[in-house]
Amino acid sequence: MDFSTRPNEHIQMFDFDDIAPLGHEDPSDEAKGFLEKAAGLLDFAFQPIVDVHNGAVFGFEALLRGHQEMGVESIFDLFDRAEELKILHRFDMIMRARAIGKFASLPRNHRTKLFYNLDNRIISAPDYFQGGTKSILKEHNLPRSTLCLEISERHEVSMKMAEENLARYRGEDYSTAIDDFGAGYSGLKLLQEHQPDFIKIDGTLIRGIEKDKKQKLMVSTITDLAHVLGIFVIAEGVETEEQLRICKEIGCDLVQGYYISKPQLDAGFLQTQYPGVLSAGRRKESSANEEINIIYEQIEYRPPLRVDDSMSIVFEAFRSNKEMTFFPVVDESGSPLGIVREHTLKEYTYSPFGKDLIANRGTGLTLRKFLSPCPVADVHAPTRSILENFSLSESPEGIILVKEFSYLGFLSAASLLRVINENSLAQARDCNPLTKLAGNSSIASYVSEACPNTAEDFVLAYMDLDNFKAFNDAYGFRQGDRAILLFAELMRKQFQQDNIFLGHVGGDDFFVGVKGVTLSTVRQMVDKLLARFQRDVESFYDAEAREKGYISGKDRDGAMRQFPLMSCSVALLYLPEGRAEGTPSFEELDNAIAKMKKSAKSSPDHVAVCCF
Repeated sequence: MDFSTRPNEHIQMFDFDDIAPLGHEDPSDEAKGFLEKAAGLLDFAFQPIVDVHNGAVFGFEALLRGHQEMGVESIFDLFDRAEELKILHRFDMIMRARAIGKFASLPRNHRTKLFYNLDNRIISAPDYFQGGTKSILKEHNLPRSTLCLEISERHEVSMKMAEENLARYRGEDYSTAIDDFGAGYSGLKLLQEHQPDFIKIDGTLIRGIEKDKKQKLMVSTITDLAHVLGIFVIAEGVETEEQLRICKEIGCDLVQGYYISKPQLDAGFLQTQYPGVLSAGRRKESSANEEINIIYEQIEYRPPLRVDDSMSIVFEAFRSNKEMTFFPVVDESGSPLGIVREHTLKEYTYSPFGKDLIANRGTGLTLRKFLSPCPVADVHAPTRSILENFSLSESPEGIILVKEFSYLGFLSAASLLRVINENSLAQARDCNPLTKLAGNSSIASYVSEACPNTAEDFVLAYMDLDNFKAFNDAYGFRQGDRAILLFAELMRKQFQQDNIFLGHVGGDDFFVGVKGVTLSTVRQMVDKLLARFQRDVESFYDAEAREKGYISGKDRDGAMRQFPLMSCSVALLYLPEGRAEGTPSFEELDNAIAKMKKSAKSSPDHVAVCCF
């Protein structure tokens, strides 16, 4: 299906004078020429904003194109010129109509949003009036919640203008976003006082996040703060798979950038789903499914109120559900906006004529006036993130859960305690009780995901302590446990990166899985680990054994022999990027492991390598 549009197609449907109130001054001839030229030359490219959990398109940002043909160096210059001509709002409304009209033809569902950049100076423009956007949306049968107005903290305008924009448009039930968050100085104040629906983390904070731990911590902190306030987070400027993986790991809800899609003038190139987002940084499926199942078992469904419900409906909801002290509140598309608490209404409930006063729409007291922030989390988010959001929040009620940004249910404080307990039990079942490293189930899940993934390098390391049985027999199981704990601790110190998985197969067998790192780099890390263990474990032997370099004991057949001091042998299996599909099969992998472990024990450096 062709969704492409001609530059003038939707602008011709819009006439500013049809919706502007009487008394507005006609623009000058120069201004009229500017508007006509803009209508003919300017167009919008759309860039998808996608759900980090499933790759589904959540919205499109409208990005103005063609400013060079207007004879200006930047898009900002266009709006500056419109302000000089005293037609800033008129110009913006024409552009807004163009964007909304083109958006209406895109492949989308009823929840898909249009993100539109707002010039903060508009509300102070001499040609400003209210109600124009509502008329344009109505013409295309779109609800107000479809439009998300982005207010940038980059604009060199007073804080007062930005605050007025946020307050006004939120009060009219439009979604709002703070754009370029982190690039200016005013974002935190806007975040605290005006509660936008979204923040868009500036691309300068995302660029290089895979290399800079401080940058990662900063973005993670911003994300946690937003979630505590019930605000969704969009990461802008995602250009690589690693950046996407980190954004997903630290809890960003949505992503936008060239890695997903460049802005497209031709809407025919846009998709409703981007599968590459789903595969990047995917959590271990068995572990993730178990966590999600635990969460689902504890979800309490509280029927939400809609933000456009009358106050009479709100009072009736509390009257009919006397055990309820609060209700979640959602917008027209089902996305949560916060909660309304019964006690915030008591001033009106218990005063003479209070309920009549608040139920009268003429007073301007709508449900939105009584909203309180509540932390929000996606049901697919790691349990750790959900618990962190609640612990940082001042909301004692609990946390709102969403699925694909629609209200799903509520987790109370008691439910969260049960989630913690169930997760602790689930982790204990799979962790090795001695080292607390992941056990066989998690190791098997990791290997089963690594083998079919031909898009990345993987190194699988199977480690076996040499002469451990002889040591354990000679010095006892407590010393044997100490040796195992020593190796586990050294392994943790040597392999600290986020893309590394550590496991304890059992006994004196260990496993390390490394993704996206060269074989030579992993080999260097393994060599350091083996050398450190061989040096440190000597102290576990008595002075005579250390001097001799061996201990005497019985082998598996009961014969006496000499056993060298403990060391470690490692079988390295390299699965390179771009290898043939289905390579290696699980049978091939098992055979290679057995063969390489045997070769490693007889090798002078205790390492054997197999490349597939």
